[in-house]
Amino acid sequence: MTDREEPDPAPDPDDHDFSEGQGFDEPYEGFDFDPPELDVDTDEVDPVDSRVIADTLDERTLNDEDVDADDLVDVGLSYMGIKRYDQAADAFERAARFTDDDDLEQEAWVNKGIAHGQLEEWDEAVGSHREALFVAEDGDFEAAAHTNLAYALWEFGEDEEAYYHAEKAVRSDERLPQAWYNLGFIENERERPEQALDALDNAVRLGFQQADVYEEKQRALESLGREEEAAKVAEQAEEIRESQERDLVERER
Repeated sequence: MTDREEPDPAPDPDDHDFSEGQGFDEPYEGFDFDPPELDVDTDEVDPVDSRVIADTLDERTLNDEDVDADDLVDVGLSYMGIKRYDQAADAFERAARFTDDDDLEQEAWVNKGIAHGQLEEWDEAVGSHREALFVAEDGDFEAAAHTNLAYALWEFGEDEEAYYHAEKAVRSDERLPQAWYNLGFIENERERPEQALDALDNAVRLGFQQADVYEEKQRALESLGREEEAAKVAEQAEEIRESQERDLVERER
């Protein structure tokens, strides 16, 4: 999603989840959906009761006479954190409509597109990301808009246009690791393993440490006949997945 608090299933060649964005088992690295601090009395309320959080957010949204677009984006991110994606999309759209700041409007449209992606509403997701690019073609969230548009277009079956926007994303911000990962996946799908490997190596160098990127590297290396390297990369992917599973178990205790 975006820079404020940024949210991030293993990719099957026929069912890829881009980094947003749509989804990973863990929140998308580029778009942290962790909700902001909410004023809830944990002595009286179970802090993990998502219904209470939602009610708190509803009050925050409805009681504001003067709409603060930045606060609305935070409310939308909070809804994302409790998986209320319809309400999140509504909050992001309101933020986009009420702000005069092009960068904030672009951020809101990108986040709205990601919320629709979580609901697998790819047509709406594509429309939101296109709106983000229309608002500010050279804005702060241009690369995020392009890479998430690529993701939505791919899921929508528009492969060629998805590739175009995946390339535009890395040109807009060559330091966005999720963009390199998405491009690497598409290069693999286009049976261009050398280009895929270059893109995926860039993603890793920039800090993208999801198991998915190593699995895509494995695919590329196997296509190039580099079996020994592919086996080592597969081990790395498995180690990351095992570590993530351990962390999940610890958090649920």
